This record gives sequence, C-alpha cells and structure tokens, in this order.
Amino acid sequence: MNGSPGGPELGSKQEKKSGRNPLFFLVAIGGFILAKGKVVLALLKYGKFGSALLSMGIYIGAYAIVFPFYFAIGLAAMLLIHEIGHVIAAKRKGMPVSGMFFIPFIGAMVRMKRNPKDAQTEAYIAFGGPLVGTIGALITLGLGVWTGEPGFYSIAYIGFFLNLINLLPLQMLDGGKIAVAVTRWLWPIGLVAAIPIIIYLQSVLFGILWLFAAWDLYKKYKELRFKQDLQDKQHEGTAAFYIPEDYFHSSGYFIPGEAHRKELDYTTYTILKGEKEGTQVVEFEWEGIGFKEKVELQLSAVVHQVYATKFSRMRDEDGDSVVRVVITMVLSAHMNDRYYEVSNATRWKYGIAYIGLAAFLGVMMTYVHQLTGRL
Repeated sequence: MNGSPGGPELGSKQEKKSGRNPLFFLVAIGGFILAKGKVVLALLKYGKFGSALLSMGIYIGAYAIVFPFYFAIGLAAMLLIHEIGHVIAAKRKGMPVSGMFFIPFIGAMVRMKRNPKDAQTEAYIAFGGPLVGTIGALITLGLGVWTGEPGFYSIAYIGFFLNLINLLPLQMLDGGKIAVAVTRWLWPIGLVAAIPIIIYLQSVLFGILWLFAAWDLYKKYKELRFKQDLQDKQHEGTAAFYIPEDYFHSSGYFIPGEAHRKELDYTTYTILKGEKEGTQVVEFEWEGIGFKEKVELQLSAVVHQVYATKFSRMRDEDGDSVVRVVITMVLSAHMNDRYYEVSNATRWKYGIAYIGLAAFLGVMMTYVHQLTGRL
C-alpha cells in the first residue's frame, strides 16, 4: 500500500551503526538457493510452485526499484509467511488450494478451489494468515535483536503493520472474513473505521479497496432485502456436448432440427467428500439414445428444468459424424440461510482472538518503533 505506516525509516542513519548490512544474510540465503538450482528448476516444473516463485520474483523486482533490495525480499517473505498461514488453515479444514501468486504493489493471495461451506470455516482460514504472519514478524524481530541489524526491525515492523491492516473488518480483507464468525455488523463499522486510515496513509490502493468493500456490502444488503425476489428469478445455464450420430441411428431416432427442444430427466446432488466437497452436480439423461452426462455448477442453485436444444451436425477431429447439442438448465439462486449460523461460544472465541491479535500487533508496532528510536 502507498504511504508510510509511521515506523522505522528505510535507509536512515540507524543502519550505519551496524557493521554488516542485512543484505549479507539475505544474499547468503540466496546463494544457497542458487547452489541448489536443480531443486528450484524441479519446482518450476510444477504449476503451483512455478507460478508462486515467478510472481514472487517479479514482486521483489518491482519493490527493489523503489526500496532497498533487502527490504523488497523481506516484504515478500512477510507476505509469503502470511499466505502460508492461510494454506495451513485451509489444509486443516480439508479445503483444497490451487496455488499462490504475488501482485506487485498490491499483495499476495492463495487461490481456493472452492468456497468454504460455512462462516466458521471461512473465519478459520482467514485467521490463519495474520496469526502465522505475526509469528513470522516476531521471528524477524528476534533476528534483529540477535544480529543488531536495523533492517530486520524495519521488516518486522512492516510485517506487524500488514497483518494488523489485514484485520480491518472489510469483506476483501482477512478481518472481514473473520467477522462472519463474530458479527456481520463489523462490516459497516469497518467501512467507517477505514476512512481516517485511508486519509492518514494517503493510499490510493486502499481507497479503491474501500470502494469495492462498500459495493460488496451494498450487494449483500440487497440480497438480504430482496431475498425472495432473487430466489424467484430464474436464469439459464448452458453447456455444449457432442453426441455420435450412431446414438440416434441405432436407437431409431431422427436427428432433431436446431429449434427442437427435448426435455431431459435429471438429478442434482452435492459432493460430500474429496477435493470437490460442496460442489453441486446436475446429472441428466436422454434415456432413448443412451446419452448421460453431468455438469458441475459454480454456485449452488435450485434446478427447475433441463433440456437439450440447438442440435447441429458436424464432424469431430477424427472425422466422425457427431451432433452438437446445447444442454440448457433453468436455475434460480439458492440462498444458504444456514451459512452464517454460528454458536454463541464460537462467536466469543473468534471475537476474543480477533481483538487480542489486533491489540498485540498494535503493541508490537509501538515496541519496535520505540526500540529503533533508542538505537
């Protein structure tokens, strides 16, 4: 984010008091990694590791243009540790993740393969980032005390600051996701509380984030206010399939025209185990020709009807005659009223942990600021 959090200044005279620049330690680590180049190349062969390392390298390069190189590496390390916290929490809840990537001057994120099944799971995964990120900042602070390198204090301070700012209860931040297990009234409180912070930091990026959070809150208000209208409103989802012509000929069927519409039998269910747990599936069948397929829905929905239409004859890549058919599903929104159901004991637990971690981060920022002032 743009703007200074008011902590230790980079490149200040504090660093001149040390006989060895923090870059020495970071270059030493980098040299070890380069010495193990074969391992790095092996990791790059895999999409998850390759995209994370590549985007992290670009992130470091972008920040190194503006800040000292060691600070760019340290900032990326703080974000990496924070995101690893989310990954650990997601794995503990059986939630699959598809990778991590860094965006210069914005941050980093872990991509989830599916949405959490309830508010408690969402809050648990969100809390993992700031918690593990705080531990990473504490270790960095310890390195500063041990080595006497002021650069580590700067990195630790920014680590505490980034984890604290992430605890603001805005929907797009971790604090907004933790709020679902405490009380959603924290969302409007977070919008109001963020205004003076944006003014103080003079951060354009944070201002844009605030606008997105305000718009998201407005949409959630509309969903609650006009819930019945959304459930009654129907929309269509489509998927194209290719059926061999023999399916029709062997069953004694003529190939329908493009405008023909054939209603199909269907069933819908939710996957209960594995990586796709919680995914809704619509399975449909044209019994007369022996055609049976299924489609996974991006969001849960009420299925009203499934039919085949827009038939067209063509040849596939092997030159065989096939019939392209568009399967249309008539759907309406499914509002999961039980998503936000959280026991009072759980609300208190997350509330105390949330306030406690935020207060601890604030105290640590003050401590580091005072500590560097005495150096």
